Amino acid sequence: MTIEEIESVCHVSVPVGYTRHNMEVPEPTLCKTFFPLGFPTVLRSNSPEILSQASNLWPMREKLFNAEAIRVDVHVLESDSMECPPLPVYHIMYPLGIGVADTDNYSIYHYDRGLTQVTISRAAVRHTNYLSYCFLQFAALPHIETRHTVPVHAGCVARNGRGVLLCGDSGAGKSTLSYACARAGWTYVSDDGSHLLRDGNDRRIIGDCHQVRFRTSAVDLFPELRGLEATPRVTGKPSIELPTAPMPGIVCAPTTQVDFMVFLNRHAPGPPGLVPYRNDLASKFLRQWLFGTPQKLAAQYAALERLLAAKVFELRYSDLDWAVHRLETLVREGH
Repeated sequence: MTIEEIESVCHVSVPVGYTRHNMEVPEPTLCKTFFPLGFPTVLRSNSPEILSQASNLWPMREKLFNAEAIRVDVHVLESDSMECPPLPVYHIMYPLGIGVADTDNYSIYHYDRGLTQVTISRAAVRHTNYLSYCFLQFAALPHIETRHTVPVHAGCVARNGRGVLLCGDSGAGKSTLSYACARAGWTYVSDDGSHLLRDGNDRRIIGDCHQVRFRTSAVDLFPELRGLEATPRVTGKPSIELPTAPMPGIVCAPTTQVDFMVFLNRHAPGPPGLVPYRNDLASKFLRQWLFGTPQKLAAQYAALERLLAAKVFELRYSDLDWAVHRLETLVREGH
């Protein structure tokens, strides 16, 4: 308003109306609590599509841990663009983490406050895989990983109350063997993203037991996957993603105690077998994805040492059924 307009309004005793500054993002008007990995997370947004997408991403309906709620605010900016934004670039400057795709699509992580603030364009909302992978999936996870858990690049299954972590590089066969075990009557916990609870004296793992992801080549091993559409990935190769809930005969659990760690090796020369694996190599493999302040890293390293008190093996195999049978023997006999 000009000075003349303000004087005119004040002259007739009409309240002066101010609009929001054009630099301010829309206020969140919607709110819902979710439980990724069982940790309470309060999501606020001005867009119902964000809450709907979060419901698909975090299907767990119960709180497993009495922890202070993580807070996530997602502000959607209106846009006529239909083009998917670029991939974000992430940097950490404690106590902040920042992910920037462009001027309208970015996220700020306040690690000390347990808060993530996200601003995204309507174009990003239209591209649901991009929205989920680049922003929503990581909105709560960094806080969970720096406050409560240690991320472990491994699948996890359990048999008769004894958990087995299936470790290895990308493409080692973690998801395939996890699912093969589940089809054989094991309890399915996670395909390749497990989390070790940091506090406590046990070796408790939590995972996303609500879905399993395969490389498209898995259709050669599991006939029931034939005809299913591959999901495009923002990065990496397309994958077949399935919810585990409707799968007949598949038993799922979000958590289990770990008794064994098994590193997968499908390309080792010589006969198949289960052999001891060096703890120092296992420790170096597990530490490479960790981040945080020196104090937080020290707590994560201590938790990993507790995990490495489990028996650690290397599984050399080429036949999937043989591998499942050998793991059955491991759980039953301890070697």
